[in-house]
Amino acid sequence: MAVSAESGRLDPVPERFNLARYCLGRSAAAVPDQVALTVVCDVDDPAATTRWTYAELEDAVLRLARGFRDAGLHPGHRVFIRMGNSADYAITFFAANAAGLVPIPGSSLLQAREVAFMVADAEVSAVISDGTLELPELPDGVTVIAPADLERLRQSPRADYVDTDANDPAFLVYTSGTQKQPKGVLHAQRVVWGRRPMYQGWYGYEPGDVVLHAGAFNWTYTLGSGLFDPWANGLSTIVYTGPKDPTVWPRLIRDYEATIMAAVPTVYRQILKYANPQPGSLGRLRHGLTAGEALSPALASAWFDATGLRLYEALGMSEISTYISSSPSVPPKPGSPGKPQAGRRVAILDPDDPSGRELGTGQEGLIAIHRSDPGLMLTYWNRPEEMAEAFRGEWFIGGDLGVLDEDGYLWFKGRADDLMNALGYRVSPLEVESVLARHPDVADVAVAEVKVREDLSVIAAFFVPREGAELEPEELIAFGKNDLAAYKLPRAAYSVSELPRSPNGKLRRRELQRFVRVNTAAA
Repeated sequence: MAVSAESGRLDPVPERFNLARYCLGRSAAAVPDQVALTVVCDVDDPAATTRWTYAELEDAVLRLARGFRDAGLHPGHRVFIRMGNSADYAITFFAANAAGLVPIPGSSLLQAREVAFMVADAEVSAVISDGTLELPELPDGVTVIAPADLERLRQSPRADYVDTDANDPAFLVYTSGTQKQPKGVLHAQRVVWGRRPMYQGWYGYEPGDVVLHAGAFNWTYTLGSGLFDPWANGLSTIVYTGPKDPTVWPRLIRDYEATIMAAVPTVYRQILKYANPQPGSLGRLRHGLTAGEALSPALASAWFDATGLRLYEALGMSEISTYISSSPSVPPKPGSPGKPQAGRRVAILDPDDPSGRELGTGQEGLIAIHRSDPGLMLTYWNRPEEMAEAFRGEWFIGGDLGVLDEDGYLWFKGRADDLMNALGYRVSPLEVESVLARHPDVADVAVAEVKVREDLSVIAAFFVPREGAELEPEELIAFGKNDLAAYKLPRAAYSVSELPRSPNGKLRRRELQRFVRVNTAAA
């Protein structure tokens, strides 16, 4: 019997809808003097901490929005944000949206070559720079809004939020596809309306909550769970921009009275190892949120034993954000990321049936989300073929495999393709391989996500040296640093005599794990 998970219905999206107005405008009107954002850059120097009320944030956003319009940028123009981790990043993103532009939030970890591809692929009108990160050579016609320009634009008269349709573009993010280059995921203004099931289905918000997010402003996990959702609920957010010493997080939680923390599981693992938290040592913290990589049952148990607090996991993807989660109202099952959030329509489809046949309880297949979900992307930017392949009937499939059990919990079973996961980023092995293959001493190379411990997976490279060449693994990793963002770079490399291939030459990527076992055993 076919089974799909559906609980309740999402309220219909208002026809006229703007992301920035929904997140900032309502809270600025209701609680103008409430602190919306606290930016901590030095835990030992409270004077270096800056705080923004909702009224101050909205004023900064709407002045810059007017500045963008006066600078000749018009609704629909795409702008690439090339800035470091500061409040300016958040203000720039929301100002671009408030002006009807389509911001592209670029990670500060991206190398210039990667930025050049995205700028060209998205046909951007302007690159907004704070001067802290390298800019590539830009195509003709692309304007650079430099720090001095940005400061001048901030002094503009205050504008109002642009009047946008719910289906107008809101922002464009780049994620790894199955090809050698990243692909753009274009989201609509309605995307933040589609995040409403997370408020209780994952976060478990309560009035007065203070959310500490361990990510940087330029990460979509931070933009969504650290800014969009807390601000839409009139809550307060803390973002730390200083050195990521694991012992800092408990201090931030206590000193700034955080009630919820959001991070990848690795951060919680580091806190346990280096900060030795105890029951009651984390101030007002009620629970932690995890996403981006799988939460191991061992880590969840160790965190609870040490602190007495729960970690609530979520499963998502760039195309819709999180849609499966546990929460204070959805008790975690060790090893499962949780249940479909209320209002989501989620099904398990037969991987071999292009019509979208739904499978029953306990049967493994493709995890699918109904195309009516307001959080689902508009399209893949200039990738009509991939967009067509992403749907089976009325269902969107992102390539994840899973099983729904009799209690409605989902069990993640990996990827149907070869995409890798690195600290919450999806990474294409083909993109990494295309860079490493340029090393003059590499005859053949493959990249895969492999387990190095029971609870830890990393991106690893496996290479065949050219005849007569002596190439150390560390040399190959260093070679990739100039052209790959740090999160795409292999954490390990192994020299092998040959790569596992089928008789017709196709790489058997899943067999690469055996080289890790062999090398580990030899060590």
